[in-house]
Amino acid sequence: MRITEIFCSLQGEGRDAGALSTFVRLTGCPLRCSYCDTTYAFHGGGWQSLDDILASCDDNRAPYVCVTGGEPLAQPNTARLVERLCDNGYQVSVETAGALDIRPIDTRASRVVDIKTPDSGEASRNLSSNIAALTDNDQLKFVLCSRTDYEWARDMVVGLELPPGCPVWFSPAAGCLDPGQLGDWMVADRVPARLQLQLHKQLWGDKPGR
Repeated sequence: MRITEIFCSLQGEGRDAGALSTFVRLTGCPLRCSYCDTTYAFHGGGWQSLDDILASCDDNRAPYVCVTGGEPLAQPNTARLVERLCDNGYQVSVETAGALDIRPIDTRASRVVDIKTPDSGEASRNLSSNIAALTDNDQLKFVLCSRTDYEWARDMVVGLELPPGCPVWFSPAAGCLDPGQLGDWMVADRVPARLQLQLHKQLWGDKPGR
């Protein structure tokens, strides 16, 4: 697999926020979202075997592993990597843009599906069948850049029938939408979603590998 980086840090988002985690960042992404903060993972990286990746995770001694990118589902061996991580006892999450089919990914992992909003420039790439494939172990995320994005996501969430254990996260895009403003909107509209701030950015800013 082509790997941009493997590092140990604190999970900054989602259900496992604050947990000591190994991040396996795969190289390459077919999308070009306007707010992307990992453009350095579009190209480059180095080839590693599944055994080498597992060994790096073992060396980090963290109970959680986050497989991310780029877009991890764009690499054909991602499903096998996730399966082996789960078999080895890790709590695994997979962060995906939602444009590729999540069904091949082991449901023991939490598949974090990022639904693309209009201001991302990639809303047309959303794969609607992924919504029906979500389980209680999965998570749904919307990164919001504006009031337009918020209203679009709000109206979509209201009409969704999700498994009861699948949380919905509204996350303000850094530098685009004030978190307090988003919080005010969510309270006013009684949105069935949770506000998510990126813990790692609050701690370390935009440093790669954190």
